[in-house]
Amino acid sequence: MSIFEAIFLGVVQGLTEFLPISSSGHLVLFRQLFGIDVEGTLFDTMLHMGTLVAVFVVLRKDIWEILKKIIQPTTLFLIIGTIPAVIAALAFRGWLNTAFETGNYIGFAFLGTSALLVAAELLSKRAVAQSPRKPGEMNWLDALIIGLCQAVAVIPGVSRSGATLSGALSRGLNRDFAARFSFMLSIPIILGATVFHSLELVGADEVASAADVAGAGIGPLAIVVGTITAGIVGFFAVRLMLKIVREKSLWGFAIYTGILGLLVLIDQFFVGLFF
Repeated sequence: MSIFEAIFLGVVQGLTEFLPISSSGHLVLFRQLFGIDVEGTLFDTMLHMGTLVAVFVVLRKDIWEILKKIIQPTTLFLIIGTIPAVIAALAFRGWLNTAFETGNYIGFAFLGTSALLVAAELLSKRAVAQSPRKPGEMNWLDALIIGLCQAVAVIPGVSRSGATLSGALSRGLNRDFAARFSFMLSIPIILGATVFHSLELVGADEVASAADVAGAGIGPLAIVVGTITAGIVGFFAVRLMLKIVREKSLWGFAIYTGILGLLVLIDQFFVGLFF
């Protein structure tokens, strides 16, 4: 892997992890377009670590408030919101791996993301017209619904941030808090996935793992550069999304994922150029 490819994939990971357009879907898409395969490697794990650091830096004040008092409603809501995705990921692990490898479903998944974003804006508008709910008014049912939305996002092509934002906005939560809670909810998911992949790598045969990395042409410099790139781009992506959710709408992302989904389906069923 060249340094340029490492930077490119770092940018893709950093942007798409937090913009509501699906990082997994774009990784599948670009893998098909350029013949790049990083899934299951140390490189893929480190890209996620870079974006995790970005969330910690941007939301350091929110995280510190939780750490100062672990036993509080927000902690409970984060746990409730995380459980459905963990169950879904473990229960459908085999199917999800196949879906990621083949990319057979990402066209429909991109359309699903678009539909979620459209529904979120429509429901949010109706809820806010009544009265936007403040952070202190969040309850366990809100957290569960957001968690169920996140569980759907284990499907490659369905945006995790888009799904959780949709769940939060549809419940009429304050837009700024909805975005912050969505990104805080990404921390246990990204951390858990990173630890899980790391254990898989450590548990694998060392010789085979070394051969896989060498065969993929991923050197230490590419890993470092990709990780740093993902972290830097992720930092700005989180800040950008917080601003967009507060001041603007998600319609642009809904249109983008809708068009992208249609193009993928056209290629899959009629053209066959990449899929």
